[in-house]
Amino acid sequence: MVHQFKNNGYNIVLDVNSGMVHVVDDLAYDIIALYENNDQDSIIRTMVEKYSKQENLTLITGEESEQEKFLNDKEAFSSLVKEVIADIEELKQDGALFTKDIYEEYIKDFKQRSTVVKALCLHIAHDCNLACRYCFAEEGEYKGHRELMSFEVGKKALDFLIANSGSRRNLEVDFFGGEPLMNWQVVKDLVQYGREQEALHNKKFRFTLTTNGVLLDDEVMEFANREMSNVVLSIDGRKEVNDRMRPSRNGKGSYELILPKFERLAESRNQNNYYVRGTFTHNNLDFSEDVKHLADLGFKQISVEPVVALPEDSYSIKEEDLPVLFEEYDRLAKIMLEYKKEGKDFNFFHFMIDMTGGPCVAKRLSGCGSGTEYLAVTPWGDLYPCHQFVGLPEYLMGNVDEGIVKPELREEFRVCNVYSKEKCRDCFAKFYCSGGCAANSYKFHGDINDAYDIGCELQKKRVECAIMLKAAEE
Repeated sequence: MVHQFKNNGYNIVLDVNSGMVHVVDDLAYDIIALYENNDQDSIIRTMVEKYSKQENLTLITGEESEQEKFLNDKEAFSSLVKEVIADIEELKQDGALFTKDIYEEYIKDFKQRSTVVKALCLHIAHDCNLACRYCFAEEGEYKGHRELMSFEVGKKALDFLIANSGSRRNLEVDFFGGEPLMNWQVVKDLVQYGREQEALHNKKFRFTLTTNGVLLDDEVMEFANREMSNVVLSIDGRKEVNDRMRPSRNGKGSYELILPKFERLAESRNQNNYYVRGTFTHNNLDFSEDVKHLADLGFKQISVEPVVALPEDSYSIKEEDLPVLFEEYDRLAKIMLEYKKEGKDFNFFHFMIDMTGGPCVAKRLSGCGSGTEYLAVTPWGDLYPCHQFVGLPEYLMGNVDEGIVKPELREEFRVCNVYSKEKCRDCFAKFYCSGGCAANSYKFHGDINDAYDIGCELQKKRVECAIMLKAAEE
């Protein structure tokens, strides 16, 4: 499978199955589009007809005088087309273009693999001191009631992770909410307990923290910088955007309270191992301005993501918003190129793509590991496939005392992959998004093997922009 697109002046050809990316001239781009379904003579006729009517095209010959000669000399131009076709055939033979999909067979064995639990999302607090309008956790309550996780439940969760991690040494635990700083002492106690268990079980914990920043202070920062591998800081961008969707419970905005704290924390971590993480909605389709705002404040690690909300929500992303958002992603990519030239470069999470290696093929096929390698734990110890399934009784998998009591749910997630989803099988982005979010699929279609359509379109656009940015580095 080959995917072709033009972005910011680049003609880009992605060979989906090998991951190879080719930046080509106009002629090669057009020939590649015809290559699989046309013979050489047909391609030559089509190219001669098209290019005889065009001027100032970039051909592989380079010099304008040479280009004119080829365009005015039908025989010479035909020879040039043949040379390009020969180059394409060589790339195909080398496994760099028009490669076959060998992974569908591989996934059959992969589905039978034995899995271990590698990561937990600890819902340390089902409570929050903000009242974010788009919160999928319903202001921290998750379709239930407000509750803080006890040290005893958290300890059992870490014991469960150790016991179910097999021979895997590196384990991940994210302190999540609601707002985890509302239960800060338990966070500290669990980190200490985890560190005590590392040597006993030959494990290494990687702790992370997601916070809205309201309770962030010097003591929290010092502890986080010592113990947390990553910190996610929730802010939506410009003051008016943030305060509209992220007010406190008394209706006041949170921007002025949290921003100075986030700036200090980012600097204290040397602008690494953190993210300022925002959400854009139908109300701020010009979200590139929010990313730019955060970058101008000095933040180097930025993630601003589309809200996932049902159509009846006034702030949800609509299908008619897509063209505007595509332009915004293009605009953001150009902003990033400009900032890099000026020495003000920053990372945007959804444009970070590894073209040289990246996740192993198993990860590319199966995604985040929710329901198998990654689980969420509620304050009272219930286990769910991930934080977005919490509160849905049909996806309650077990608890920290008994473990997984519904293995059939684990099996459902084990076999969920890009080949179990019809929408993903022929999608060029399938090895970059790994089939998308199972929770979003369930939210919109009642089936984890479907896909959230608006999310898919935005993800494809992000992949194209990310590849363009890599091409611009060359």
